[in-house]
Amino acid sequence: MKKVLILFGGNSYEHEVSCNSVNFVIKNIDNKLFDYKLVGIDFNNNWYEIEKNSTVNKNWKNKSIKKIDNIIEYLKTFDIVFPVMHGNGCEDGKLQSLFEMNNIKYVGCNSYSSLISYDKLLTKLILEKYSISQVPYIIYHEDMNLNNINYPVIVKPCKCGSSIGISVVKSKREIKKALKKALKYDNKVIIEKFIENNKELECAILENNKKIFISDIGEILTNGKWYDYNLKYNTKSETIISKIDNSIIKEIKYLSEKIFKILDCKDLSRIDFLLDLDNNKLYFNEINTMPGFTDISMYPKLIEKLGINATELLNILLF
Repeated sequence: MKKVLILFGGNSYEHEVSCNSVNFVIKNIDNKLFDYKLVGIDFNNNWYEIEKNSTVNKNWKNKSIKKIDNIIEYLKTFDIVFPVMHGNGCEDGKLQSLFEMNNIKYVGCNSYSSLISYDKLLTKLILEKYSISQVPYIIYHEDMNLNNINYPVIVKPCKCGSSIGISVVKSKREIKKALKKALKYDNKVIIEKFIENNKELECAILENNKKIFISDIGEILTNGKWYDYNLKYNTKSETIISKIDNSIIKEIKYLSEKIFKILDCKDLSRIDFLLDLDNNKLYFNEINTMPGFTDISMYPKLIEKLGINATELLNILLF
C-alpha cells in the first residue's frame, strides 16, 4: 500500500479554496491502494496532522492530532506528496523547491514550471516568443499616464489565482481603485484589454506515463459578466462542453499541448482561453498548474468527460 501525504491550506489568499479541494480528494481516494495522512498548513506556516477522513473547513485546526516540528523528516516517511494547495507560497514553485531539495516525490509541475506559470507576466513573455496570441496588455508603473488607456480594461495582479484582486474597469475614474485593489495582492499589475463579447473556454490536461490526454473544451456559463471569485465558489455557475466551431476546438487542443510542453509542465494543468466572438479570434488567457479540485471545479469535470472518474484520476496522479 502506497503511503501518501495530502497537504492543504497554506499562507495564501486561496487557503479556503484549498480546504474545499482537499475534501474532494478525501472523498474519492482509493483507501485500498493508498494509506494517506492529512496535513494542514496554517497562515503562520505551521504544519499539523489532522484526523484522517475529516471534513475540512476553515476551522480544521480543531481536528489537529499533532504539530509537525521536523517537517523534512516527516515528509521522507511518505512515498509521494499531493500538495492540494493554491496561491502564493503553494503553487508558485516555493513548496515544489522544498520537495526537490530533499528528494521528495510529489504530484504536479516542477518548481520552474510552477514559478513561470504562476507569474502571469513571465508566462506572457515566454509564450509571446512562440507567437501564441494573447489579449493586448501593459504593465502598470507609478509614472503611467492613465489618460492613455483605452477602456474598458481588466486590472489584475500578476501573481494571484481564483480571480482574486481582479477588476473590470470601464473608465478612468474607476482605475485608481482597481489598481489599489490589485496592488494589495502583488507588486506587479497587468492592465489588459477587456473583451466584452467573449466565451471563457478551458481545457484540462492529464499526463499519464508521459502520454498527454487533453479534454474536450469546457465553457463557463455564469449569471454575471465575468467569472470572478464569487461566481467560482459562492454562487451557481454551470460548466458545459462548448459548442464552438471544430476549427476552434482543434486550435485550443493544439495550443494547450504546445503550452504544456513549452512551460515544461508535468502531471496536470488547466489552460484557459478567451474567444473574441466579434472577431472570432482565440487568445490564451492563463495556465493553472494545480487547478481546483472542488465538486464544482472545471478540471475534474472535464477529466470525467474523458471517461476517467475522480478515483481513477487520483490513481493516475498518485502512481
